[in-house]
Amino acid sequence: MSHRLQGQDWLTAPATRAVMAALATAGGAECARFVGGCVRNALIGAPIDDIDIATTLTPDAVVAALKAAGLRSVPTGIEHGTVTAISERQPFEITSLRRDVSTDGRRATVAFTTDWAEDAGRRDFRLNALYADAEGVILDPTGQGYDDAMAGRIVFVGEPEGRIREDYLRILRFYRFYAWYGRGAPDAAAVAACAALAEGVEQLSAERVSKELLKLLAAPDPRPAVRLMGAAGVLGRVLRQPADLMLFEAMVDLSGDAVLRLSALLPADPARVAEIARALRLSNAQRDRLVEAVSGETTTRLTDAQARALIYRDGRQAFEDRVMRAWAAGGDPGGARRLVSLAQDWVRPIMPVGGRDLARLGLKPGPETGRVLKAFEDGWIADDFPDHGHEDRLRALLPPA
Repeated sequence: MSHRLQGQDWLTAPATRAVMAALATAGGAECARFVGGCVRNALIGAPIDDIDIATTLTPDAVVAALKAAGLRSVPTGIEHGTVTAISERQPFEITSLRRDVSTDGRRATVAFTTDWAEDAGRRDFRLNALYADAEGVILDPTGQGYDDAMAGRIVFVGEPEGRIREDYLRILRFYRFYAWYGRGAPDAAAVAACAALAEGVEQLSAERVSKELLKLLAAPDPRPAVRLMGAAGVLGRVLRQPADLMLFEAMVDLSGDAVLRLSALLPADPARVAEIARALRLSNAQRDRLVEAVSGETTTRLTDAQARALIYRDGRQAFEDRVMRAWAAGGDPGGARRLVSLAQDWVRPIMPVGGRDLARLGLKPGPETGRVLKAFEDGWIADDFPDHGHEDRLRALLPPA
């Protein structure tokens, strides 16, 4: 029985039609099909981010076909057979059908083919080895990809250990896809293979690992997948230490923020968190946020004045993250909501005095200026940022004449 994509605007959009028509002109109607995520997500009703196309044409032929149709091409990964077409400012990633010649667990040497089944055979999961032609008719070379997609089964194409040894990133992809698309019990053969080859993730670049990890943590409920990772020893290898899942389990209920969820997997040790963030090659902003989230304790029972003082000194994001961690650790929900709301609504004031005010009062510029301003700021914060009496406060802090 053949299946067809239904009600997909992207399938019939002029930009999409232009790319498919360009390829068909060069290689015939059956030379190009949509592949992977766009087909899978269209079937299950999930959002579609990217439109990928597989083709029997070689990369050079793809470039020539696009040029002949007046479309721009970008050689984004041409050594691996990938060309990006730009149609009406929208990118379409076009990859020539491939088979692996050799792999080392991180990279593959490929050869081009015209066999759709051979191309499907080198893909990771059966639900990702689905193709659809320009009219939306599904091609399922493994014979089980469609059923897997509809049932929420994440099953490797062929023998799991073989697929993983080709690229150890597939271990993390298994957990990510299970988090996003899996339903019911995980595939036992996949679980066993990921556990048996867990040390392979240590061969991967940190950038690839952190990208997969953050995508996984952004899933609506990543807890079952993360539990599997922990039980298999994969999570400990990724984080370079054992992980306590209790705080994480609670945090998932409170926030969908992947970075905040990651912080809940990390120890309350700023130096150690900074070390882990650097090892994962996270961005500076992500690293700093994680470090700030565990730097200093915040309870959910702070007064509004105490909260404003902390927000002023440490910043809104750090304060919110610490409150969320305290909430996940068993803090008062009402207090936490109040503090988060305060942080989001309160506008941090600018200190109302500066060096010019002190000069006007007769204090010559120098080290004493900094001391007086620091003392003023401390008192101003402690008194909850009053908007009056500033000159009298400064005079009281001036050194004797």
